[in-house]
Amino acid sequence: MGTIEADFAGETVVVTGGSSGIGRAVALGFGDAGATVINADVRETPKDRDAETPTHEAIEERGGTGAFVETDVSEPRQIETAVEAARSFGGVDVMVNNAGVHRSLGFLDVDPADFDFVHGVNLRGAFFGTQLAAKDMIDRGVEGVVVNTSSTTAERPEGNHSHYAATKGGIQILTRSAALELDGHGIRVNAVAPGPIATEIREGWSDEASEIDGSDGLPSRAGTPADLRDAYLYLASEDASYVTGETVWVDGGASL
Repeated sequence: MGTIEADFAGETVVVTGGSSGIGRAVALGFGDAGATVINADVRETPKDRDAETPTHEAIEERGGTGAFVETDVSEPRQIETAVEAARSFGGVDVMVNNAGVHRSLGFLDVDPADFDFVHGVNLRGAFFGTQLAAKDMIDRGVEGVVVNTSSTTAERPEGNHSHYAATKGGIQILTRSAALELDGHGIRVNAVAPGPIATEIREGWSDEASEIDGSDGLPSRAGTPADLRDAYLYLASEDASYVTGETVWVDGGASL
């Protein structure tokens, strides 16, 4: 099969949670496509077992331009700091609200601290990430793009995921609502909904440890962060200029 070549030369992309997992793959993808990439994460060091070099350094080793800004997305002022850092490279052209946390707890076991922690990072972070990036774009008079990370759990419930799924359901309607309100400013807002992806967010879950039996349906294997990368690049590109308020499901058929 053929491949699609993306070109983001001259653009600045902020990726929250870009040190590991999906965020790292997406950040590297934008870097390879010519963008200046700012990784806004609480930690600089990757958690991935096969990655040692910080994301921004890996981008630079591959000939690109990258930067790291320590960012707790549950604190809007810290997101604002990342957006301000992007100004030194011209300002935010693409905002990827990817930072997320997960705690596996039964519905009856979730306490307010668990709820607030997961909602603070996943939904509050995406809301103010979208808002602050949009304000920067509007102030600069540019048409930009926001891509949020949702999940198949937004519409497909799983056990021990109620508090997490609620944040992803919130991201679904946030994406659509923001797309509606920001359309007049030329800002598109979309989301990607990953299915079962082998990342460290699920307490060390990996494709080796979580083989999926495809004999009774899909998916036939665990996905990888690289399987998701190009969906983000597509939604941020001019090829998707007529796409807004949508969620692209990248789940190996799990939603079937």
